[in-house]
Amino acid sequence: MEKVKCLIIGGGPAGYTAAIYASRAALSPVLYEGLEPGGQLTTTTVVENYPGFPLGVDANALMTDMRKQAENLGADIRRGVVTSCDLSHRPFSVTVDSETTLEAETVIIATGATARYLGLSSEQKFRGLGVSACATCDGFFYRKKDVAVVGGGDTACEEATYLAGLCRKVYMIVRRNVLRASVAMQRKVEATPNIEILWECNTREVLGDAGGVTGARLERGNGDIFDIKIDGFFLAIGHNPQSALFKPWVATDPEGYIITDGRTSHTNVEGVFAAGDVQDPRYRQAINAAASGCRAALDAEKFLKQ
Repeated sequence: MEKVKCLIIGGGPAGYTAAIYASRAALSPVLYEGLEPGGQLTTTTVVENYPGFPLGVDANALMTDMRKQAENLGADIRRGVVTSCDLSHRPFSVTVDSETTLEAETVIIATGATARYLGLSSEQKFRGLGVSACATCDGFFYRKKDVAVVGGGDTACEEATYLAGLCRKVYMIVRRNVLRASVAMQRKVEATPNIEILWECNTREVLGDAGGVTGARLERGNGDIFDIKIDGFFLAIGHNPQSALFKPWVATDPEGYIITDGRTSHTNVEGVFAAGDVQDPRYRQAINAAASGCRAALDAEKFLKQ
């Protein structure tokens, strides 16, 4: 059975950064990338808010470079999905693709979180071409344009008010006749003149052409169907942290995000660390994920030395 000092599960900004730091610390990290090498960032196009790139950077190129950097420093990066594990005692047992089992002295969980989508085929068709699940990431591209935000909770209100500062008009598509958001967030939305709430509406279809999103077809609660013209369609109905595999041992909050100790990456299991969106219900940014990957590798190094 293969034995490793540091096993990293997940190949996004958090995982690759953890591999960079773990390699420099001579931990000989092994990283399994999972189903989506590069993570959620690869679903967008140009990243304009990652430091060091004055003109922005192609998201896939950024992730490719992170991966190469980790490999150049000695990380063993592999394709494969962790399908089962036992974190009840060290060394931890981890099985990949239901056939290869490893023993790890430390584990860094960097499996990320996936945005919830409506499940429309048209939504997937225009993903990255006007359909987004991150206003902070992509809102800049829709300055002085019209966009829509789906959702009625705090996240949707935050996204809508953020976009309202950039866009000409923001529609909020809300399936109920009330917002689920906190009173403070509701007041913020109400005080923003270029936000229009479309109550009791569901999205039937995202409309578009070869250039991307051009509108959305909505259905009211009474059955009326109508179209709105928009350039961007933002989902704000939550995320699913990819933590289910680890829940028998690792503590999570009610939403499934792994709980870490203060500003560290330590979980409740000694020798198991978490980084990136799988433990971050608030910021969900690549730069923050990379920083937490750094912390996880440094925490793992210190743990092993002790």
